[in-house]
Amino acid sequence: MAEEKTVAQNRRARHEFTIEDSFEAGIVLTGTEIKSVRAGKASLSESYARIENGEAWLVGANIQPWDTGNRYNHEPKRPRKLLLHRDQIIGLLLKTKAKGLTLVPLKMYITTRGRAKLEIGLARGKQLHDRRRDIADRDSRREVEREMADAERGRSRH
Repeated sequence: MAEEKTVAQNRRARHEFTIEDSFEAGIVLTGTEIKSVRAGKASLSESYARIENGEAWLVGANIQPWDTGNRYNHEPKRPRKLLLHRDQIIGLLLKTKAKGLTLVPLKMYITTRGRAKLEIGLARGKQLHDRRRDIADRDSRREVEREMADAERGRSRH
């Protein structure tokens, strides 16, 4: 069997949010939508998830119309229902209301069985100083790794 195939990632999510927990949800898609997703024509860059009337929804995800879909094609940015257990939905609703957390789509992928799944993160928004600290930490880590690699090769940077 083949392994799961990542179709779309939300790269900005980890930059703008601190991910406290993540979980997997199924997505309700039409025929032309799943064909577009399997072809890799999906984007999560401006999307978010929310809970309304006891159901979880993916809002703002862009799935391009299928090339040969003609009149059966779908609306690219329509809200799509997420498949979660009732207790998961209630827990998420409580956490988002009480603790000020938000639901952020992290990754859309196709499972080995051909099903479309979404990895959703329970996230807290980062302040500007938090983002700057993360960037500084990443840069210093990269610099240390570069220095160590040069030392192994017997070179000196200065």
